[in-house]
Amino acid sequence: MACEGVLLGMGNPLLDISAQVDQELLDQFELKLNNAILAEEKHLPLYPLMAKKEDVEYMAGGATQNTMRVAQWMLQKPKSVGFIGCIGKDEFGEKMKEATMKDGLNAVYMEDETTATGTCAACIMGGERSLVANLSAANNYKYDHLQKPENWAIVEKAKFYYMSGFFITVSPESILSVAKHAAENDKCFMMNLAAPFIMEVPPFKAVLTDALPFVDYLFGNETEALTFAKTEGWETTDLSEIALRIARMPKASGCRPRTVVFTQGAEPTIIAVEGVVHKLPIIKLAKEELVDTNGAGDSFVGGFLSQLVQGKSLKDCCRAGNYAANVVIQRSGCTFPDKPSFHDAVKANAANQWGIPDEK
Repeated sequence: MACEGVLLGMGNPLLDISAQVDQELLDQFELKLNNAILAEEKHLPLYPLMAKKEDVEYMAGGATQNTMRVAQWMLQKPKSVGFIGCIGKDEFGEKMKEATMKDGLNAVYMEDETTATGTCAACIMGGERSLVANLSAANNYKYDHLQKPENWAIVEKAKFYYMSGFFITVSPESILSVAKHAAENDKCFMMNLAAPFIMEVPPFKAVLTDALPFVDYLFGNETEALTFAKTEGWETTDLSEIALRIARMPKASGCRPRTVVFTQGAEPTIIAVEGVVHKLPIIKLAKEELVDTNGAGDSFVGGFLSQLVQGKSLKDCCRAGNYAANVVIQRSGCTFPDKPSFHDAVKANAANQWGIPDEK
């Protein structure tokens, strides 16, 4: 059983505006499926268009917040998981607080009275998604908020920390402060590559490079992995080799080896640690059962972390990640039922679907 406050995430809390779209709308705003970008001026008319759609849904979102919500759902014990970020002091901000409270998440928000709560247009087509984030208040998080004694106490209480690369665009100082705290206290610091632009924009890549020595677990998908390799000048597109190379990169703390985890949609998940690559099949799902991949990667990480914080094996972490992602992609947005049935699913599927054989 996880203790209260064992896991802390920091990132960009956004209210997701999710709806089905067509290729015409994607072309109009120059959007690509299976991609995430920051909104530019040309994207601002997208949000009212999404809001007018008959099937529009609003839900608490943002990559790290979604991961923390899923981890909390898997753990079930209220306030096992914390989250820190910035919202506006407005109606959407209140909806966000209500949603995270209902999830049992200990969300500690900095509230910006002058800027609206951030939103993310989740454009869904054929089960795939294109995300356009208008950070607004989320972009205004300040390191001073983290330094307040009551907030730094949350950092000190946690044993595991997770941040998406998206937070690099907002508060590099906060990322490095928590990362160094983790290294100095033999705690576990984790990040996600998040999106190709984090590596393609030199100032963002520089922050990622500074943070990487402190990273014990690094997550990403196949597109992000290939982008990382390209920006490093590596002449390889072999995902296993890329994972191994990142795992071997220098670390600030020698208390644990770096583990690199790359998801790749319906293909096996790649995990590299201590010079060995594991390829772990996902749970198979019929195409007609796929509803929405928005939040699939975030959900995988949330499930993974829910077992990691309990000291479970890599096998169990991956099983939980597979389970959580499988549940979420059969629903609209990053949502889930009231209670997980993970342990029942393990018993029913350990021999075939999970791809990780039970130990003899």
